[in-house]
Amino acid sequence: MTATENPYLLLTPGPLSTSRTVRESMLRDWCTWDDDYNRDVVERVRDKLVSLATTEAGYTAVLMQGSGTASVEATIGTIIGNQDRLLVIDNGVYGARMAEIARYLNIDVQVLSYRETELPAVDDIDRALQTDSGITHVAMVHCETTTGMLNPLEAVAGVVKKHNRLLIIDAMSSFGGIPLDMGMLGIDYLISSANKCIQGVPGFGLVIAREHLLAKCAHQARSLSLDLYAQWRCMEDHDGKWRFTSPTHTVRAFYQALEELRQEGGVAVRYQRYQNNQKLLVQGMEELGFECLLPHEMHSPFITSFRSPQHPEYQFDRFYQLLKQQGFVIYPGKVSDADCFRIGNIGEVYAQDIAALVQAIASSVYWEQ
Repeated sequence: MTATENPYLLLTPGPLSTSRTVRESMLRDWCTWDDDYNRDVVERVRDKLVSLATTEAGYTAVLMQGSGTASVEATIGTIIGNQDRLLVIDNGVYGARMAEIARYLNIDVQVLSYRETELPAVDDIDRALQTDSGITHVAMVHCETTTGMLNPLEAVAGVVKKHNRLLIIDAMSSFGGIPLDMGMLGIDYLISSANKCIQGVPGFGLVIAREHLLAKCAHQARSLSLDLYAQWRCMEDHDGKWRFTSPTHTVRAFYQALEELRQEGGVAVRYQRYQNNQKLLVQGMEELGFECLLPHEMHSPFITSFRSPQHPEYQFDRFYQLLKQQGFVIYPGKVSDADCFRIGNIGEVYAQDIAALVQAIASSVYWEQ
């Protein structure tokens, strides 16, 4: 991305920097009633999402207007019945948000809480499911962007399936950017967003679900507009039609982003790019004297937290503005017990961009000058 296209590169976990062709795909208006939108765009997007998520049969995709959090709320509020109980694994802001959503909706929820710099313990989950037969669903965030931690999805999925419970995964910042097969892992519901690793623009979220489970959720939703079942039924019965106003431009941009993912070589190739970006970032930052918040082995390839310099003159806002003036936008920290900031490396970001960022950071450490 050049400065003439956008004044800065977004080094955040989303919204993120997109390609020119993704943005140009929004220059046409679309009618929500026509087949050239519903059948030729929406339905193809749904099919492509299922193909990205798993090689196993029996899954379906639902698109939901709004932020990623809206799709998390639609899922929790629709699939969990009045007699069900949800176990939330919380080691960051977004795990805590799932528990908060459940409480807002008067859903019976239990929480396994960990520090934001701590991996969930699979033995704790095993014990909770063994001792509490009332738990019907388990929810966890895959990549907790509070810190950039990648949670142990395979191990957690294994123990949830051992106890024959249903598994909900918030893959907001990981889906499309790291290889996974939700069928092989035993994930029943996976939630993500248009403006993350598939590199679309904000406007809708997506839920990929086991079709036979979603089909049992009629009349169970706690919201009209966030009724995941009703949205799915409408799309199934009317060739991709949305119940309420569709974010047409965003969906068309997402269609283009899916095509560009294919052209890049698919999820495995994009994962390698993100992983290389993250390694170059950490190497460059550590050479400049910055310290990672997490041990390297806990890092995801999507976003990294760095401890703030312990210097009396350091201020994040000033550091942020100096970088923004040079064409880079980073993220403040969200960790409750550590002063830090975050740098994402997903989106239309390449090794040369990371090298340029490290140079810009080197020239912006005003407190050392």
